[in-house]
This record gives sequence, C-alpha cells and structure tokens, in this order.
Amino acid sequence: MVVHLLQGKIHRRNTFEQMSIVGPESLLIALLTASFVGMVFTIQVAREFVNLGAGTAVGGVLMISLARELAPVLTAVIIAGRVGSAFAAELGTMRVTEQIDALYMLRTDPIDYLVIPRVLACCLMLPVLTVLSLLMGMFGGMLIADALYGISHTLFIDSARRFITTWDLFSAPIKAVAFGLLIAVIGCNWGLTTTGGAKGVGQSTTTAVVTALMAIFISNFFLSWVMFQARQCGAIGPKADTEIIS
Repeated sequence: MVVHLLQGKIHRRNTFEQMSIVGPESLLIALLTASFVGMVFTIQVAREFVNLGAGTAVGGVLMISLARELAPVLTAVIIAGRVGSAFAAELGTMRVTEQIDALYMLRTDPIDYLVIPRVLACCLMLPVLTVLSLLMGMFGGMLIADALYGISHTLFIDSARRFITTWDLFSAPIKAVAFGLLIAVIGCNWGLTTTGGAKGVGQSTTTAVVTALMAIFISNFFLSWVMFQARQCGAIGPKADTEIIS
C-alpha cells in the first residue's frame, strides 16, 4: 500500500467520497459524545477540587485529559464502530458477490481503488474530528463548571491555557492518525478476506470492529508510554508538566 501511495496511485473521487463519510457524516455523533463526556468528567472532578480549594485547576485537568486520552480514543472508538464496520461490510459484500474479481478483470487494483481512499480518508479526517471533539468537550465542561460550581468561563479557560503544553495539543492528532490507519486497514482487510456469503459478511464485520477496538486501546497504551517517556527524557516537548503548572 505504501508503494502505491508513493507511486501516486490515488483515486481522488473515491478518496473525497470516503472523507465525506468519515468526516462530516460522523461529526454530529462525535461532537455529542465529546460534549457529554466533558460534562460528566467535570461533574466528577469539579466538586472534589472545589472542596480541596483547587477549583481553579478544573479547566486544566479537563483539558489535559481530553487532549492526551479522551478526545483521540473516544473519537476513534466512534469511527471504529461506525466507519470500520461499514468498510468491512461493504468490501465483504463486494468479495462474496465477486465484484472484487470483476475489478481484476477490468485491470483495476482493488488496493488502489478501494483500500487506499479509505485509509487516506481515516488518516486525514480523524485528526480533524479529534480536535473538534476536544473543543466540544471543553465547551461542555465549561458550561457545567459555571452552572453548577460557580467556576467562571474566564477562570476555566485560563486554567486550561496554563496547564496545557504544545506537545499535549500535538499528541491528540498524532494518536488520531495512528488510530485512523488501524481502523481503515483492519476494516478493509477483514472485508477483502470475507468468505461464506451473507453469514461471512456479518462475521467479518463483527470481527473487524472488535479487532479495531482492541488495536486502538493497545496502541494507545504504547503511544502514551512513548510520549510520556520522551517528555520525561526531554526529547520531545517539555520535560515535565510541573514546569507549566508552576
């Protein structure tokens, strides 16, 4: 697949169609999920922080949590369930109905025509969805913090600005690209290897989603570990968050 990309074998029309499916058509559910996650997180954290006299840290804690873990992981889970399953089901149906074989007869490589547009769409649109989810999660948390705990919008935003680092902001899109690659490759792989008719399509779809979810969680651990170690060693970003907090 990398060779195909380097050779410029990209079907632009298919790529834009898949980008529309992955991005705009998934935007509403991603934003709704992020907003309520931000609200719930604030409810769980704000009261305890206020009781401890650390209410000014609520915005910063939510921002760090969303940027490092919640926004990229939850958005990827949504895309895995919505888009990864669609990839597996669509390509699986094409496989069992011999449409893939028809592409070969037309001298069209299924990797070029079907897989690469989906991979590019996920890798390009998932970071965008992640950033928008991050902003929506912060907005939801800010509303709850102000309405229930009297933490003003200005204080909330200032806390987020002081706590967050440049590397935290970059880590979310980096993770999103990795998750997008995993979702697309796993969904397409299970779709193209489907056998057994309609039953096989259902099994491939289920397996693709489960495999993608496991891959997201496992890769998230290793990505977080590498990023944390790099920061501690001073190789990437600030050496420690305490520099920003202090």
